[in-house]
Formats: sequence, C-alpha cells, structure tokens
Amino acid sequence: MSKNRLRLLALALALAFTGAGAGFAAPEKWSAAIAKFTQADATTPPPAHAVVFVGSSSIVKWTSLARDFPGVQTINRGFGGSELADSVFYADRIVLPYQPRIVVVYAGDNDLKAGKSPETVAADFKAFRTKIHAALPAARIVFIGIKPSPSRWDIREKGLKANALIAADCATAPQRLAFLDIWQPMLGPDGLPRPELYVADKLHLTPAGYAVWTPLLAPLLK
Repeated sequence: MSKNRLRLLALALALAFTGAGAGFAAPEKWSAAIAKFTQADATTPPPAHAVVFVGSSSIVKWTSLARDFPGVQTINRGFGGSELADSVFYADRIVLPYQPRIVVVYAGDNDLKAGKSPETVAADFKAFRTKIHAALPAARIVFIGIKPSPSRWDIREKGLKANALIAADCATAPQRLAFLDIWQPMLGPDGLPRPELYVADKLHLTPAGYAVWTPLLAPLLK
C-alpha cells in the first residue's frame, strides 16, 4: 500500500472516531450490509476516482446507474432504510477508501419520518460533507434533494424545509457542493406527486422516477 493510501486510511479512521464522539453512535443494524461492501471490495476492488452513490433505499434501488450514466464510473454504496447520520458514520468504509471525485448522496426522508427535525437533517449533511472534505478536499458532493413521496405527503413541509437548509449550505461552496432539486419535477399539474413515478408502496421509485432524476443529475457528474 502506498504512503498516500496509508495516510488516507489513518485520516479516515481518525475521522470515524471523531464522528462517533460527536454523537454519531455506531448504527449496528447496518453492520452486515457494510460488511458485504467490504468483502466485495476485497474480492473486486472498485476503481478509484469514480462517482460514489451513497444513502438510503432510493440509492440501493438505482440499479441502472451504469446505463443511465454511460462513460461515468459509478459505485453504488446505498443501504436501504438508512438515515443521513448512518452515511456519516460509515463514510470511512464506503466512501473515503475509493477516493471518489464526486459523491452523490440521497438521504433524509427516513430521518424526517422517524421524527428528526429539518435542522437535524441539515446538520447531519454538514457533518457528512465536513468528513468527506477533511479527507478529500477536492471531491464534489451532490445532494439529491428529499423527494415528494405520496406515502409521506404528511411531512412534505419538513422535507421542503430540510431541502431549503441544505440548498443554502451548498450555495456557500458551489465549487465543491451542489444541491439537486428534484421536488418540482416529480409533481404533476395538480401539485401532487406524479403516481407513475412510484411503485405500489408510494415511496420507492419506478424506472420512470429515475428517468426524471437522470437528466437532472447527469450534468453534475462531468
């Protein structure tokens, strides 16, 4: 292992302990999922300087990344049901080792459904981008805004507020941070989520839903 890789690993471990001490308790329920990623990496090391996708089930279920973004090397490290703080805690294992040039993250609506405030979600995003940039200062982070889900329409105001807070944070460093607003494109003329974009649970996306996201995200991956 090169000296640079060793230094990166040491920094990642230090950041992991720092995150834990800052209130990000180890989310043990994800340990098996993270272990699978680690095992897969040991068998087939993913490319460095690719685009890493991380977050909750909307990332997990985005199985068409290679087709949707031809010519872009992508690594999917989503773990379903997770909250943004989980990605903060595990970034040293599922983001930093790949030395990505871009990190795409989708998370937050599980957090709001669990009772977290928009301010807490925004603070977790700040913790995430701080941890990534401490190790990889040149990496760009793209936050896909919380989507308008029919099954969670009752918390839509919280979703909009969290999006606004994170968008404002991203605007402070546009060279390294980007907020992708997918809320309005997923609404119909009646102002409600377009039903064809969601599977039967009215939460997860159909291929048509990802087809809305893809052309919006593609320019940010260049």
